[in-house]
Amino acid sequence: MSSASSEYRVLPVPDSLGGERVDAAIAQMFGLSRTRGAELIAEGLVQLDGVDVTTKSERVMPGARLEVTIPAEADPLAVVPEIVEGIGIIYDDESIVVIDKPVGVAVHPSPGWSGPTVVAHLAGAGFRIATSGASERQGIVQRLDVGTSGVMVICKSEYAYSVLKNAFRHRTVDKTYHALVQGHPDPLTGTIDAPIARHPGADHRFAVREGGRPSITHYETLEAHRFASLLEVHLETGRTHQIRVHMSALKHPCVGDLTYGADPTLARRVGVTRQWLHAVRLGFEHPDTGAYVQFESPYPDDLAAALEVIRDGD
Repeated sequence: MSSASSEYRVLPVPDSLGGERVDAAIAQMFGLSRTRGAELIAEGLVQLDGVDVTTKSERVMPGARLEVTIPAEADPLAVVPEIVEGIGIIYDDESIVVIDKPVGVAVHPSPGWSGPTVVAHLAGAGFRIATSGASERQGIVQRLDVGTSGVMVICKSEYAYSVLKNAFRHRTVDKTYHALVQGHPDPLTGTIDAPIARHPGADHRFAVREGGRPSITHYETLEAHRFASLLEVHLETGRTHQIRVHMSALKHPCVGDLTYGADPTLARRVGVTRQWLHAVRLGFEHPDTGAYVQFESPYPDDLAAALEVIRDGD
């Protein structure tokens, strides 16, 4: 007897488990961990001979009827529609939707992330998104870090998904970021061509490493100030954390990017709690018309205020 939401199981306690604690018996009889068994007991989902078990240390007798109801665990990658405050719609047609993603929002669900996502917002707002791609990232042809804000495109039609996925793969999409970095890069305009791979000592970080994936970043200094420089950055490739890793490797990390070596004192002084990095422009050939389209996103309030502090410090 089971349902989509739970599974009901009942077994007699074998002689070999007579006298065992009930959480240990559950673990051995039903293939669960003792911790999970204890959780089920605490939730009132375990019975011995029809009587609710109230403590995990209760002992079981041989032949006793052990009943367990096991709720289905939620899929951590399931998309649950919800309206996410702060996501702006820049452009919308039958094929694509272009959004302004705020900080603190992931693009799609992933293991370990329980916060808001772009795909959940679009589902909650009634947008029909392409079904191509993994279930939790359907229609997604690009990503921005949770801590990075700015403009991004999501595909609504299967054809648009195919065309834009190919455009990103072949590097024909113009991706422009602004980054406020510590110090003054030398030269003021340059290209960083350095492979990126996972950091050997931290799964959530990346690093320039021999044998990593080819990664190319072009940068130009727009403003040079006493403590920091405002850069315009064009990505030729699109690796996870690429700008952050490359600027850190140059010893000029993004202001506020404590994960990659930024000065926490400067971050506090300018009032940022995340990396100063924003996707300001996105340009590509529209998948339906072939015409070149370009979309922009202004600096969000926290980054604009931090930049003014830096400007005032000269």
